[in-house]
Amino acid sequence: MTAENINKKPPLTIITSHVNADFDAMASMLAAQKLYPEALVVFPGSQEKNLRNFFIQSMVYLFNIAELGKIDLSAVTRLVLVDTRRKNRIGEVCRVLSNPRLEIHIYDHHPKNDDDIPADQEYHMLTGATVTILSDILREKKIPITPEEATIMCLGIYEDTGSFSFPSTTEHDFIAAAYLLSKGANLNVISSMITREFNPEQIGLLNDMIQASRHYTINGVELVLTSVTTDNYFPDFSFLVQKMAKMENIDAVFALGLMENKVYVVARSRTDDVDVGDILDQIGGGGHPSAAAATVKGKTIAQTEQLLFEALYAKINPRRQARHLMSSPAIMASEDTSCKEAKDLLTRYNINALLVDRSSSSAMGFTGYITRQVIEKALFHHLETIPIREYMSTEISHVHPDADVVEIQDKIIGNKQRILPVVEDGKVVGVITRTDLLNTLVQQNRPANQEFTELDDNSGNKRSRMVSNFMRERLPKHMIEILIQLGETASQMNCNAYVVGGFVRDLFLYRNNEDIDVVIEGNGIAFAKTFAQAFGARTHTHQKFGTAVIIFPDGFKIDVASARMEYYQFPASLPVVEMSSIKMDMFRRDFTINTLAIQLNPGKFGRLIDFFSGQKDIKDKILRVLHNLSFVEDPTRVFRALRFEQRFGFSIGKLTSSLIDNAVKMEFFERLAGKRVYTELKLILKEENPTPTILRLMDYNLLKVIHPGIKVENDLKHLLDTTKKVTDWHDLLFIDEPYERWTVFFMALIRHCDLQTTLEICEHLTIAPRHSKMFGENRICAEQQLARLEWHKRMSNAEVFNLLRAFKTEMILYMMVCADSEIAKKRISLYHTRLRHVAITISGKDLLEMGLASGPLFSQTLQAVLEAKLNGAVKTREDEFAFIKNRISRLKD
Repeated sequence: MTAENINKKPPLTIITSHVNADFDAMASMLAAQKLYPEALVVFPGSQEKNLRNFFIQSMVYLFNIAELGKIDLSAVTRLVLVDTRRKNRIGEVCRVLSNPRLEIHIYDHHPKNDDDIPADQEYHMLTGATVTILSDILREKKIPITPEEATIMCLGIYEDTGSFSFPSTTEHDFIAAAYLLSKGANLNVISSMITREFNPEQIGLLNDMIQASRHYTINGVELVLTSVTTDNYFPDFSFLVQKMAKMENIDAVFALGLMENKVYVVARSRTDDVDVGDILDQIGGGGHPSAAAATVKGKTIAQTEQLLFEALYAKINPRRQARHLMSSPAIMASEDTSCKEAKDLLTRYNINALLVDRSSSSAMGFTGYITRQVIEKALFHHLETIPIREYMSTEISHVHPDADVVEIQDKIIGNKQRILPVVEDGKVVGVITRTDLLNTLVQQNRPANQEFTELDDNSGNKRSRMVSNFMRERLPKHMIEILIQLGETASQMNCNAYVVGGFVRDLFLYRNNEDIDVVIEGNGIAFAKTFAQAFGARTHTHQKFGTAVIIFPDGFKIDVASARMEYYQFPASLPVVEMSSIKMDMFRRDFTINTLAIQLNPGKFGRLIDFFSGQKDIKDKILRVLHNLSFVEDPTRVFRALRFEQRFGFSIGKLTSSLIDNAVKMEFFERLAGKRVYTELKLILKEENPTPTILRLMDYNLLKVIHPGIKVENDLKHLLDTTKKVTDWHDLLFIDEPYERWTVFFMALIRHCDLQTTLEICEHLTIAPRHSKMFGENRICAEQQLARLEWHKRMSNAEVFNLLRAFKTEMILYMMVCADSEIAKKRISLYHTRLRHVAITISGKDLLEMGLASGPLFSQTLQAVLEAKLNGAVKTREDEFAFIKNRISRLKD
């Protein structure tokens, strides 16, 4: 039966939905058709766009579809609307609304609005999908459903609920899906439709969206806006917006796409502060609080953005401001106040942080802040009389009384700031503490009918997210298997296991690192023994520190430690260790970038825990200590700070830099054991390029820590740069030849030290005798031989060989570094690349067969042959025999 014939037979019922119909809209139209079998299904927009999917095209026979242009709209007596009730969302179908005696039936799950189309019959429920409502009706009426129909309806539920993960999902959606599954819905088909793979066009557009994203704070709420332009209509725009929000961890996003001659707006929100359905309703769209869309005709992207901003400012309610949260007046102390006096102030006013005022006039009235924790540590180390300016935090932000909670949260949590000054007209009018902020956030997020409960130790302090997929992308399969096994063993022992430290840091820096460090909230040694026994490995334990090393048969090692906290009995001492939690274990670490932990237990595998904003510092490429007495407790952290700064291309934070200056000024390094300094120095010299780090040691006047006798000469940088070039040259030519590269840099560092000073350095650093001899006697001897290479204008190859043959590779490279003249460099290079590999084929046995008696003459003869070969006088074995015969003949004469 043709559409033309149908048009002549009133009454006529049509079923339609919103433009750009999604799976829920199409599923709802199919379900409505079961309720109105005589009705025609009409798409309000382009039918080709709506039937773009191959699966839907293959199921089109299920729909009694009619083209809108072939229907006499004046003959329509009943309009069935599904998944919408808005006049501006049904396209050209809205013309039937003027028909006299039109009966309107509506099935919708969107929130109601004042300007909704009035209905004669309305079926409304706040479910995750409209087809959920229709499925319930079909079930109640016992209307039969085929497996194909059940699959399409179930697909609508899965898409509109985000596979039951969106906040709008209700129990009715689960019940409806279960019913459709009982009717033969094919989950394999649904899964293939929902978990769509990206094609190159989608990836390109998604990348454009991310690159074009802009961050705004409107009435105290952060949101992201992005806009793109494509020549043709892009049917998966909303799918990409959802992916972008998930990938970029965005709470609220508005995406504008100019396609053909229309601007399509898609919005997603996961925060109660942004009701995207209500916002897009202002520009002619609609949807849920968490997902909405709009189509704007006849306007550019810029004009649409302006409309959107007006709606955002109108519909996002302002939050509480700083003036409502602050305590006033602010308790302050002069920067000349001693640590003991500051402790008295904290106790007197029962506060945990003090604003520090400058002794002289200050534009802002403050220069920093100091916490009770820092003061108590300073007193523990007998620093009672030291002014608090030495240990106060100087990286301090402030806000205006009109600042909103988002800005306050960003500055307190983002900057790890314990107290936030509120400044107006250059004067401190109050302060906001972390406790003030926490109480405000808890009150905002607490349901109205829920009693306040005390938060646990971790709830407000850590940031966590799942990174298991990222781990699987970055790590080899065998390593993932080991980490899973570690987590399973921990769960069997009723404890938590975390991979921590440099392994996690380098994971996010995209650097290879197979040094696995595991922390156990429990007995780490017992865990290591249990794991080793189960997987055929052995262990080496250290009871004092609660640590162990798991050693696999192939030599691979895993370091295991019990979660512990440390305290230092005096500055620069070794730590005293006590059992603790993962948070306290992270707090004892040197820098924030090393405080990331990933849980390994089943069910929580891949959960990244970030107590101290390590991810932010990695992103910002900033190196920060965790507390202001970090270098007092362990000055060797300074060496690591400079090493990491250069290795990763980071910069040292302003406060951390000032704390390094303080540690040098207070001479805490003098208390360090030389062996600890030597360990850190070797790690620096083993870096790929240690030169920048050594120069940074010079910047902080730290070379004197190695020994006051080390002279900071003008040519030190040149020596170190030359050392890098020479060692790179060697490594390129002799890839498989092992040598101790770091020793060449060390000898360059002490280039201008005499033998006595060198021996003092070796003794202070407790350097092993083998290296002491290399750095002392051997180095001085090499410098003397280098002088001969420099002075003598004429030297045969044999003379060069005899001069250098006693030196190992490290010393040869050091001599090349120190060589001033080109002739000396060429002679050393000739020796290292060719002469040292020259060997003769003739042996003592050959000499005996030639009638030469054993004795001193043997070695003299063989040496003579070698020198002749070095100088080019002999080349082949025959030449060597001829040379010896001639030599014997001359000796007889």
